[in-house]
Amino acid sequence: MTHVGRTIVVEPQGELGRVDTSAASELMHRLLDRSPGVRAIARDQVLAAPERVMPPVLFALSENLVAAGEMADAAMWFYAAQVRARFDATRCTDTTAASALAVLRDRFGEPVNRWAFADPRRVRRAAVRAVAWDRAAPHDYDHRWIALHGMGAFTGPGDGVSTPPEEWPATAARVRAEYLTGLRAVLREQFGTGA
Repeated sequence: MTHVGRTIVVEPQGELGRVDTSAASELMHRLLDRSPGVRAIARDQVLAAPERVMPPVLFALSENLVAAGEMADAAMWFYAAQVRARFDATRCTDTTAASALAVLRDRFGEPVNRWAFADPRRVRRAAVRAVAWDRAAPHDYDHRWIALHGMGAFTGPGDGVSTPPEEWPATAARVRAEYLTGLRAVLREQFGTGA
């Protein structure tokens, strides 16, 4: 086997240089650990304050819950992770960063969607719970995590990565509404109903 290429580490500049994802990365590793005990402790830690973790951690939590056989909760947290990641992508000024959402959805979505889409009521229930939680819970994490996944993190100055904070409440409401509208369209397409 021939090794092609090499790894090049790029240190983010400006405000992106201060975005710390190490705790989220460590927590994701524990959520997905081979040891059921390690996974259970990490799951309890996240569920104690889910509003404080970055969306990728919520995606990993969904896989953890799938492994624990808690499919309804896995679906709810998977959809909550999608809503939060979409909000973060929407308020990020680097539109290329939104590609992180597709990567996370592809990585964690299959078992949840297979279970949820077996019954349109499951999908709707999980998505409505996710949106209600997102609306009620604060966003107490560094939303700039997603900007680290855009081209601007490699080519730009690393500053001005977010839209103005005064726009965020309206942006969050729009993202939630669009998420539920999209869900209804998918349910109509898949099942002939907006269930």
